[in-house]
Amino acid sequence: MVEFDEVRRLIGEILQLGERAQQLTPDTPLLGSIPEFDSMAVVTLINAVEERFDIMVADDEISAETFETVGAVHAFIRDKVMAGT
Repeated sequence: MVEFDEVRRLIGEILQLGERAQQLTPDTPLLGSIPEFDSMAVVTLINAVEERFDIMVADDEISAETFETVGAVHAFIRDKVMAGT
């Protein structure tokens, strides 16, 4: 099972948020709201997710909705891990 805190820590590491990472909630918007969350951060996050959770993210699975909020990222990862893909 993929815990929210694990995803929050991963996002915090990639965005180098430091202590601010603890303020991330499932409803925290990412795209367009956190300056550090740019296109390079999305690519870095996808690579880190694939490595850490041993999943593959296909190009057609990447959308603005997937990265809209921290909770959306968590749900995406959780669902991929549960599906074993």
